[in-house]
Amino acid sequence: MRILVTGGVRSGKSRHAEGLLSDAAAVTYVAPGRPADGADPDWDARVARHRADRPAHWTTVETGQVADAVAGADGAVLVDCLGTWLVALMDVGELWDATTEEAHTAVAAQIGPLCDALAASPRAVVVTNEVGLGVVPAHRSGVLFRDLLGILNQRVAAVCDEVHLVIAGRVLKL
Repeated sequence: MRILVTGGVRSGKSRHAEGLLSDAAAVTYVAPGRPADGADPDWDARVARHRADRPAHWTTVETGQVADAVAGADGAVLVDCLGTWLVALMDVGELWDATTEEAHTAVAAQIGPLCDALAASPRAVVVTNEVGLGVVPAHRSGVLFRDLLGILNQRVAAVCDEVHLVIAGRVLKL
């Protein structure tokens, strides 16, 4: 069973995703965002809070190589979250200033292997942010991120058995 959990910021996505795997004997938690590094105290506190909330028997892998981490997971896998992974891809690939076509091509090259790894995983939960429900971004980088995350979410949803939308802590199975 593969489940994509989507919703807005602070909607309860991570808590719901973790609860979906509460009965798993082994879970690999893939954190594709920037690790706590002292550069941003707010981010560091958020990372620390997420680490503290996870069960002690879960294995945490902090990496941008999400497809490899999913493919190498022993047991269930939880990826939290695709939005932070996309930001890392954009940063590492210096795609914020690339042409739209270059950015789309570079990200698409990473989406394929991720979807293949997820499709081969017997039990995976993937968390992502839902964008595009509000105002149109005022800057090109915001539009680019919104469009790429929308494409990423659609591709991952296509290999999942279920999609859960979390709003204000409530879950809707789509």
